[in-house]
Amino acid sequence: MSMARGFGCLCLSKPVRLLALSAAEDSPMTFPIEDKLVIAVSSSALFDLSIPDKVFREEGPAAYKAFQEEHIDEVLGKGVAFPFVKRFLSINKYFPEELPVEVVLLSRNSPTTGRRVFRSIKEYDLDISRAAFVTGKSPYAYVAAFNASLFLSANDDDVHQAIQANLPAGIVLPSAVIDDDDDDGELRLAFDFDGVIADDEAETVYKQQGLPEFQQHETIKSHIPHNPGLLAPLFKKLSGLQKLEDQREAEDIHYQRLIRTAIITARSAPAHERVITSLEAWGIMPNETFFLGGMDKKHILSVFKPHMFFDDQRQHLQASSDNIPMVHIPFGIANR
Repeated sequence: MSMARGFGCLCLSKPVRLLALSAAEDSPMTFPIEDKLVIAVSSSALFDLSIPDKVFREEGPAAYKAFQEEHIDEVLGKGVAFPFVKRFLSINKYFPEELPVEVVLLSRNSPTTGRRVFRSIKEYDLDISRAAFVTGKSPYAYVAAFNASLFLSANDDDVHQAIQANLPAGIVLPSAVIDDDDDDGELRLAFDFDGVIADDEAETVYKQQGLPEFQQHETIKSHIPHNPGLLAPLFKKLSGLQKLEDQREAEDIHYQRLIRTAIITARSAPAHERVITSLEAWGIMPNETFFLGGMDKKHILSVFKPHMFFDDQRQHLQASSDNIPMVHIPFGIANR
């Protein structure tokens, strides 16, 4: 379904909030976004906006607008989230009847300054057609409106506001962009457990009482599932996509699977039991699980090579980074 939008300028003596909605009038039904696994991404995560952002910081909005208009036909460079988004969208090519995934752009730009972003999206042949341009404001409030299971942004303030509103969001940290077109197209995603897939109950015990008490607490409660964390719904929907792959694999023995997930946690035995209990209770299971007992996660990440790794502790991400795209989930006691 295609959607066309028109934007104009209205000058008034008092500030007015305007909301423009448009849809194809001849469409017999609305787009079922509630049935999709939706990722919301900011333009700063998808593309390299370092130069126009510098113009904005040093010269202001008017200069920024002029710069974007002067360079409107120059394709933006790939951002840290670009390889992840490209592979995520490719899932629809293998499931053309279901079209199970969707990416939505959430941008602080105005529609005018955002035109360069959409022209770059078209140039890279990314199937992204839905967007919110909020003209200088934080777009986090529209995460739920678009049914997004994750909001990726390079803007710390936007992500922190989303987390405070109990929305699933992460800060894309600076990293080299490695878009390995020569591989088999597999999408690899890795997650920390506590404060990411699960809530921060156990993390709180560890921070406040230490490792021995943490181990005892988790052993005693090994049969009790954790409460889900902010990214548990995302992980569950990824598991749903993998079930689609199970069906395709049963029909075609030559089918090459697209999605591989991993949980990489600093936990070790006996605290590992409660992780397994929680995952089984939620009906999800990663392809690979690593209980590292305090080892640096970079040893596993360098082998698994995820297109995104999600962790709630920034120091872990910075210590483990080796040109691996990192996403900080600023949730829970580890971020207070």
